[in-house]
Amino acid sequence: MNRKDILRTPVKQIDMESIQTVEELVTAFQGSSIQSRNLGICARVWERMLSDKERPTIILGLSGALIAGGQRKVIRDMIKYGLVDAIASTGAVMYQDFYQAMGGQHYVGTPNADDAVLHDMQIDRIYDTYVDEKLFEKTDRYIGKMLEKKLKPGLYSSRQILDFLGSLIDDENSILYTARKYGVPIFSPALNDSSIGIGLTVYYKDHLGKERITLDSIKDNYEILKIIAHSKKTAAIYIGGGTPKNWVNDAVVMANYTFDREIDGHSYAIQVTTDAPHWGGLSGSTLEEAQSWGKVHTEATHRTVNMEASVAMPLLLGYLLQKKVWKGRKRLKFDWDENGLNGITTGKTITV
Repeated sequence: MNRKDILRTPVKQIDMESIQTVEELVTAFQGSSIQSRNLGICARVWERMLSDKERPTIILGLSGALIAGGQRKVIRDMIKYGLVDAIASTGAVMYQDFYQAMGGQHYVGTPNADDAVLHDMQIDRIYDTYVDEKLFEKTDRYIGKMLEKKLKPGLYSSRQILDFLGSLIDDENSILYTARKYGVPIFSPALNDSSIGIGLTVYYKDHLGKERITLDSIKDNYEILKIIAHSKKTAAIYIGGGTPKNWVNDAVVMANYTFDREIDGHSYAIQVTTDAPHWGGLSGSTLEEAQSWGKVHTEATHRTVNMEASVAMPLLLGYLLQKKVWKGRKRLKFDWDENGLNGITTGKTITV
């Protein structure tokens, strides 16, 4: 490239006098710089996932204090409007959705609180947000009680456990409820590390030496591998990092080993993270690094935005909803039985 080629495209200055909608703002970001440009391009990559004629299966990875950060309905709307087809989440995100469905709330707090005083009052703090420890304990015990009352002993994947919890909810704004309504599978590959895991442990203690429900984490692996194997293409959206990100990325590699099929990685990937890659940790690792492992296709359309999720997620969702990119898209229909996934077909056209 010569000097003229390099200096071909000027940065477009954002004109807030003419911008009226989230769609217009995020579109303007695409011609700006730094993280606003990255966010704008992430929105465009997600849009391409949704418009790809080969209908990639879009898997959403969730981690972080998302419900405390006010993102419950944002995630629920991603499901409602068919913007994602499957979810891998920390147990905490799904637990806090369930906690709210049981009548709990997240309350405005301060990061400068006296935590010893909060402890004595049975109030838990998530940065600048409070939750009710008494209701947490009640919810944990309720989960154990419902497992005993309504599920038969046997081996269950986290998908099955979370689908069961969704069946206990009557809350249109719930992530678990909405996922069950539209047949979107939710996995939590580290479910033990959450209050749902506490509820399962309470149940376990009460059933020592008896037939009982057992969380089968390798069944989780097999179920997500079958989703990969039955998909023409896959796309990944990572909010934060942690286990959900690594697990969805590793699923492509595991599928190659398990089903003897050549899968070259996710065809699309976007990542919203506040972590940096130079510490060597997974949450900040780049999507380019994932290409070296075969987790993301070497020719994949991908982008990372270094931004806090409670800011990025509403902007991404607003862009997609206001562009109405979900119109005409068909939901996926997953054919599950006791042995796992038999196949994926296209279901009904999304109407909202």
